[in-house]
Amino acid sequence: MQQAITILARSDWHQRRQQHEERCDRLLSGVAERRRLGQKHPVEDFLFNYYNLRPGELRTWHPGAGVALEDPDGEYRGRRFYRHHDGISSIDGEAFMDKRSSTLEWTRTLLGRTAQNPAQFGCFGMHEWAMVYHLPPGQTRHNYLPLRFEPERVAEVVEQVGLRCSHFDAFRFFTPDAEPLNALRPTRERQPELDQPACLHANMDLYKWTGKLVPLVDSDLLLDTFELARDIRELDMRASAYDLSEWGYEPVPVETPAGRADYVRRQRDFAERAAPLRQRLLELNDKMAAHGYPGPEV
Repeated sequence: MQQAITILARSDWHQRRQQHEERCDRLLSGVAERRRLGQKHPVEDFLFNYYNLRPGELRTWHPGAGVALEDPDGEYRGRRFYRHHDGISSIDGEAFMDKRSSTLEWTRTLLGRTAQNPAQFGCFGMHEWAMVYHLPPGQTRHNYLPLRFEPERVAEVVEQVGLRCSHFDAFRFFTPDAEPLNALRPTRERQPELDQPACLHANMDLYKWTGKLVPLVDSDLLLDTFELARDIRELDMRASAYDLSEWGYEPVPVETPAGRADYVRRQRDFAERAAPLRQRLLELNDKMAAHGYPGPEV
């Protein structure tokens, strides 16, 4: 059965698009200028170097599946995964599923399992420490950032606190010496089994999976997941062994009991923020799997 389609008048969706662009400009203020000047940033660089979407792609507004636009001037004509007929533009869900069905299937499986898996709050952000374990400062992944401690002290903290990382895309950057210290052996194949809703990286990755489903997802959800990823990345780096004081970030000292308690409190807050965003993505996947969104009947 075909899903009902909401058709937005041109004035309505122009207003929504403008609001999206203004929100995006606020979120990205400073990014373009730093890029022009070649300046690094320990939090925001990650969002564009590790994840695939560029600032211009974030700023491009999409209504999402199930919404069509009165588009007499054909502003969305010819865009990938759109169809245009009789002055109406809408997402071509069939075309998207033809090209990206495996992405939809993987995302649905991963996010569904992640939501069901028990939340684990015992990692204390030590994955970033494991990425510099037994490395001299000049050989770290972010070699422009100084460390808060000498390498010997970093190693002591790793060994005292322990490593319990469940996320493959964090574990794969562990140093060779740190890998055998981890309590788990994450792999890509085991990701649905091991990803869990308290993991900072699993929650940051909601932005990645949302980006892979553009333009099926609406741009509000995309920016919601971007904001979440940005805020989580800040905690990720503040809890690391790096010194970010030059950028105005105070450490969350997970090398201390009080710092670890603070980290867990923040981690719980992010898990609560992530849960409804994950559910919105799952609902979209379920609808696509059940019905698809072929657009208005032509």
